[in-house]
Amino acid sequence: MSAFVVISGMSGAGRSHAANNLEDRGWFVMDNLPPSLIGKVADLAGAPAAGIDRLALVVGTGRYHDEIVAMIEGLRQGFEGLRILFLDASTDVLVRRYESTRRRHPFADADAAAAATLAEAIEAERSALEPVRAGADVVIDTSDLNIHQLRDRMAELFGAGESQAMRITVLSFGYSHGIPLDVDIVIDCRFLPNPHYCDDLRPLSGLDAVVADYVKRQPVTGEFLARFEALLQLLVPQYVAEGKAYLTVAFGCTGGRHRSVAVTEHFARVVAAMGYEPSVVHRDIDKQL
Repeated sequence: MSAFVVISGMSGAGRSHAANNLEDRGWFVMDNLPPSLIGKVADLAGAPAAGIDRLALVVGTGRYHDEIVAMIEGLRQGFEGLRILFLDASTDVLVRRYESTRRRHPFADADAAAAATLAEAIEAERSALEPVRAGADVVIDTSDLNIHQLRDRMAELFGAGESQAMRITVLSFGYSHGIPLDVDIVIDCRFLPNPHYCDDLRPLSGLDAVVADYVKRQPVTGEFLARFEALLQLLVPQYVAEGKAYLTVAFGCTGGRHRSVAVTEHFARVVAAMGYEPSVVHRDIDKQL
C-alpha cells in the first residue's frame, strides 16, 4: 500500500465525513471497525492480491476506547507509512451537534437526556481519547469547519499526488476567538505594536501591504522574525528525521486580523524557501472582536 490512514477522534467531530472524503478520492474505506479486527483487516488489505493502494480505517469509541492505543502501536510496528488522523471539536460544538441529531452519545448513560449530562459524556470521551490524540500524526479541529471546509482540509492533507514529505500549515488566529486545538507550535504575537489602534489601518488586514509594512518596520519585529526563522530552520529537519508527517505553526494576536496575519504570511514565504509547500490559513481574519 502506498498510503494507510487510521481515522479516530471525538464522536460528532466528523470521522464519517472525513472517511467519505477519502472514499470520494479513491481510497478503500472501512468504517466503525472494532480495534481488535483492524490489524487483521490491514494485513489482508496490504497483501498484493488485495489490490488496495490506499486504505483508510475508521475506528469508533464507546466500549472500544481502551483498545485503540494498543491497536495503533501494533500497526505502527507493522506498517511504516501509517498515519493517524484525529478529529476533534470543542465540547459546546459537539453538544449542539448531538442535540440537533438527537442521537445518543456512546459515552452517555442509558438514561442520559439533559445537555449537562451530554456535556459530561463528551468530556469523559475526551479524557479517554487523550492518549490517542497525543499520538496522532495530524489533528483537525472541526469546531469552525463546515463539511465543505473539512473536505478542503482533507484534500490538502490526503489529496491526489500526496507525497511523504512533511506537510506544513501556517495559521493565524485571534486569542479572543480561542486558541486552535489542532496546532503543534503556538506563537503569541501580541507583544508587537497593534495596527488596530491606527485609524487608517484598522479597517484593513495583515494581507494589505501597508499593514504588513507597519508590523515589520517595528524595531522588535525584525529581531523576532529572524530568531524564529532560525528556530524553524533547526526544528523542521529534526521533525522530519523523527518521521513527523504534519506540522502546524500558529501565530496569534488579539483579533486574528492584523499582526498574526502579517507574520503568518511572512513565515509562509520562509517555509516555501525551505523547500516545502505550506498551506496558509487565516482562521479569524473576517471575524469581529
